[in-house]
Amino acid sequence: MRRCKTQLVRVCLFLIAASPAYCQRSTFGIDVGQTSDKFGGLNRVSGLEADIEGQVTVLHSNPKKGGPGIVVGGEIRLPTDTANHAKEFAIFGGPHFQAHNFSFGFDAQVRKIYLPTANVNNQFFVRDKMELLELPLFVRYSFGSAQRAFIQVQGAPEFTPRFRSNGSTVQLPNPNFDHGYFIRGSAGYIFGKWYAKTTYETRYFKFLSNPNNPLNLYNWRSDLITGGVGFVF
Repeated sequence: MRRCKTQLVRVCLFLIAASPAYCQRSTFGIDVGQTSDKFGGLNRVSGLEADIEGQVTVLHSNPKKGGPGIVVGGEIRLPTDTANHAKEFAIFGGPHFQAHNFSFGFDAQVRKIYLPTANVNNQFFVRDKMELLELPLFVRYSFGSAQRAFIQVQGAPEFTPRFRSNGSTVQLPNPNFDHGYFIRGSAGYIFGKWYAKTTYETRYFKFLSNPNNPLNLYNWRSDLITGGVGFVF
């Protein structure tokens, strides 16, 4: 995971540094909404969360030749209650193709998730941080006046996470991964130099029920709904 993360960072920095003349479009937005998380057999807990995301098109696509555009970016998720919800950091980059009103492609991304500490009968179980390599596919459809309205669907199966110490001297053992996925849908409208959108995401991680996953505390179902605005420049 560390090697993949290092290589992705190098690629992103190279593209940004080597192609400044081709940077024709950037976005930066802030979304705010509610996250709802359930770990194992614990009660579901809801809270507020902010999602900050930006991306840069470092190489614009050429629809006539069928070539893709190259996009790089990053995302930060910050819940107001980190005792019950995870904060996240991600960098991503990948090819984006254009075909009439549709755009599609994938973004290779590295994501680090700081899982909250579990409190079970006044006993605290410190979960390790998760590092993920993800390859989500997306399809976006633009329509309406000057194609300003859009809907987008994105999703991917999850690969086996890598776990890193969260700084505790007493840690849970690393669990054995079973399966996971995430699905995200967005709808919005571009108003010249700014845009508004709403997003819903559901995500699920399941680990084997064994001593490495006591009380199934690593099993995680997360639902996030947000709305926000951003800039196009």
